[in-house]
Amino acid sequence: MPARAAGVAAVPRRLVAINIPLGFIPANFFPEQAGAGYALSTYLKSGEALRNDFTVFSGVSHPSVDGGHSAEKSFLTAAPRPGARTFKNTISLDQFVAQRVGEQTRIASLTLGDHSLSWSANGVSVPHEHAPAKTFARLFLNGSPKEVAAQERDLEDGRSIMDTVLDDAHTMERTVGAADRQKLDQFFTAVRETERRLVKAQAWSRTPKPKVDAQPPGNFRDEDLIGLFRAYFDVIRLALATDSTRVVALGGTGFGLVPTVQGVTQAYHGLSHHGKNPDMMHQLELVERATLDAFFTFLTNLKNSAEDGSNLLERTQVLLGSNLGNANAHSTTNLPILLAGGGFKHGQHLAFDQRDNYPLPNLFVSMLQRLGLEASAFASSTGTMKGLEMGRS
Repeated sequence: MPARAAGVAAVPRRLVAINIPLGFIPANFFPEQAGAGYALSTYLKSGEALRNDFTVFSGVSHPSVDGGHSAEKSFLTAAPRPGARTFKNTISLDQFVAQRVGEQTRIASLTLGDHSLSWSANGVSVPHEHAPAKTFARLFLNGSPKEVAAQERDLEDGRSIMDTVLDDAHTMERTVGAADRQKLDQFFTAVRETERRLVKAQAWSRTPKPKVDAQPPGNFRDEDLIGLFRAYFDVIRLALATDSTRVVALGGTGFGLVPTVQGVTQAYHGLSHHGKNPDMMHQLELVERATLDAFFTFLTNLKNSAEDGSNLLERTQVLLGSNLGNANAHSTTNLPILLAGGGFKHGQHLAFDQRDNYPLPNLFVSMLQRLGLEASAFASSTGTMKGLEMGRS
């Protein structure tokens, strides 16, 4: 059993957000019936053993978020008009949480995958890690004493550079106009955030990383879409089990490549624009089924990971969805959304109006409150998610 990081809360609550940028064929994802007695859809049948551990949502979307593939930038922010030239993003759900709980763990948050889902308070994209093996090393592989000392020197150098940059910027501030002063304010905020991260990293650099009974992931080709997902999921589970982080965002992979899934011969993106061609839809189904199989295996592994009389799934909100409701039409409404674990009462399909969608940010507010955070609103929310209740634990 992996050792948990020292000096953290006894009952941690966590968030994992996953975006599949090309979505799912709607008829295969959404159940036909609403409520608790719904029949599992074609795609959800592989998660039958977990049906009481997740809730499916239909008829939800982010108000005023359009732009086709550009909507991926707004999946966790709900910032409107992501395809517009004047678009300015806002803080993403994961970073909002990381700001409030990130000090309790070695790493405030992980941003993984082919595309970053994470955005800072200034609307700047957070860099993403695109190799499960590198993430594993960052989390669990300790350097030699010489390497640790070198890292500490680098951290000290980083802080001194920040001091110099801030001094220069403050000097400049006295000579610029109002518009440039606003940009400088944003810059100061980013620098202060970097300083805090450097101070935290320096403190943790003297604490040995947790040991896990697992081999580092191998190297994967980008075409191995499902292999990458499984490797990411394994590393995420270990990160949560050791309480190395409590916040993870995973962006989809393999966007324009031919996935190494048996029976698939065309590029994933091209298949998503199938035009109802039977052969293309069949190949797309193979990719999407394999993706959801990997996802439900991840949930099963979380549920099988005991933690202080509970398990990782019960204490981890796992959000799976897409910025596209129908990739074939570049639609950004009626998004496929599933929420698992995290201490909610599950086992239902919450179905809303597929034409006049219910605000997806309402779900984000419910998630924040279940994490124990004070939040009455997020982005374009109008309240909490109707029909979703918290569990007792």
